[in-house]
Amino acid sequence: MSRSRGCFVVLEGPEGSGKSTLIRALGARLAAAGVPHSLWREPGGTAVAEAARRVVLDPALEIGPAAELFLMLTARADLVAKEIRPRIARGEVVLADRFELSTMAYQVAGRGLDPGAVRSANALATGGLGADITLVLDVDVAVGAARQQAAGKSPDRMEHEDRAFHERVTAAYRAASGAGIVHLNASVAADAVADAAWRALSAVRPDIFA
Repeated sequence: MSRSRGCFVVLEGPEGSGKSTLIRALGARLAAAGVPHSLWREPGGTAVAEAARRVVLDPALEIGPAAELFLMLTARADLVAKEIRPRIARGEVVLADRFELSTMAYQVAGRGLDPGAVRSANALATGGLGADITLVLDVDVAVGAARQQAAGKSPDRMEHEDRAFHERVTAAYRAASGAGIVHLNASVAADAVADAAWRALSAVRPDIFA
């Protein structure tokens, strides 16, 4: 089957859920199949977005919820305009580690910002762009924290937040539903998560993920 249009795939989940591992695994499978694709992380991906990332994740800085939101959306707006939209238009498969659902989990559920205002701000930042499919990696807070500790990762500003914050974020992810949202059990082995993700993607775009 020929592939006539691009595809936008987003990976979501709380800290330690394995998004980075999964996006690399999916990228490797696409590369082996000869499918044009690109991998992105949020915030980041452009000079502007990487500058915003350094600020918003700096554990030495105190940043209010609204300022945090706009730093995230500044990064997203620049990435969408300069990289994601053009690549999708060229027929590429674009995979992103975080997108809109992260904003709803962290800045709305985690920080307590108004959901309607945040959705409107995000729509302005993205021009209404949404994912074709969003894979949500579900994992308990304790499991995610243990994985990060085992990896020896130095915690950033978001990861420094208390257990209650991360419980709210995780609960928001578990409750996420809607068109294109697929939940995956991220407590199992990484290979099993990748297989489940590929099956979910195949159900939506069998012309790509066959």
